[in-house]
Amino acid sequence: MKFTNHFKRFVSILFTLLLQVIAFAQQPAVTTKPPLQTQSILFIGNSYTHMNSMPVLFDKIAEAKGVKMHVEMNAFSNHSFKMHSLRPDLYAKLKERKWDYVVLQGFSRELSFSQKHIDTASVPYIQQILDSVYANNSCTNVLLYMTWGYKDGFAERPEVDSYTKMSDSIRKGYEYISTKFNLPIVPVGQVWQDVRNNSKINLYREDGQHPTLEGSFLIAYTFFTSIFKNTPVGAYSKGILEKDAAFLANTAYKYVSLHLEEFKLIGNVVKVKPVRTKTGEYLAHCSAYFPDAISLKWYFGDGKSSTDTIVTHKFKYAQEYIVTLVIEEECGVRKIKRKIKFEKPQAPSPYERKKPKLDVTKTKKS
Repeated sequence: MKFTNHFKRFVSILFTLLLQVIAFAQQPAVTTKPPLQTQSILFIGNSYTHMNSMPVLFDKIAEAKGVKMHVEMNAFSNHSFKMHSLRPDLYAKLKERKWDYVVLQGFSRELSFSQKHIDTASVPYIQQILDSVYANNSCTNVLLYMTWGYKDGFAERPEVDSYTKMSDSIRKGYEYISTKFNLPIVPVGQVWQDVRNNSKINLYREDGQHPTLEGSFLIAYTFFTSIFKNTPVGAYSKGILEKDAAFLANTAYKYVSLHLEEFKLIGNVVKVKPVRTKTGEYLAHCSAYFPDAISLKWYFGDGKSSTDTIVTHKFKYAQEYIVTLVIEEECGVRKIKRKIKFEKPQAPSPYERKKPKLDVTKTKKS
């Protein structure tokens, strides 16, 4: 006897429901929040990436701001997108984990050419790398690392023989790739120009191309702001002057914040801001913007949760918490965590506790 398609479907649904009932019955009475996962980022680039161990600086800045990241780089000097695409070790690195973020950076002059040149010299190889990234994890956020012009431009090509010409050409090249592949840009080159035009901080090494330590911090601050939409001011800055760090971090934050939409950075925003009110309440103002999400859920680390995109959560105790956002998308599920800490109010000193109140009635003259 042959079953009809409708009957087969009915049996399949009934069997699925039965399995779900059995699974539910086997669950413990007390549920726990899902396991926390550290977000990961892989920097693919050349000396503009590995100089001064820039990804390490980014990691330390994020950690100082309460964001735990797994950071790695796959960077080799003088490499173009074509050279990256020919390296077996790159594809091996991509397969090591399901990366949340992958950063792509080509040779310093590679995208300063015409669109026609870029279409043959770069586009096929960028496509090849992207195919491998998405095959490994379709939820990966790919970011383009826009670089900067040489201090005095590149004299061998008249169209980029000054800083301004080269900087503008590089920007146009990255914007072209961004439009072609619908990828967000981390506008390091534009922030670099802002600092160059408004301060005396030296961003260039002696060769007029590569970044000083200050330059690498600027790059890392720009990446932090672009990814987390939060200020890096006051974060890690070892090795450079405190006032320079403050200026670089503030410039990166201001520029990126004002140009989020322009560089396709408007989506995938998570903000968690801890606040202790004047009345002694411990609050976390949380917001998330993921336009392609099927569902969002916050886990606050105290057994409570919420499915609101914008929520203010009240904590009972002054301590450290891990706030986790679970995002379900068509490509899968990802989890983002933020560490927040509330300090206990300082107890008054014994003298303050025992100090008698002044009796104003006795101080008045009769």
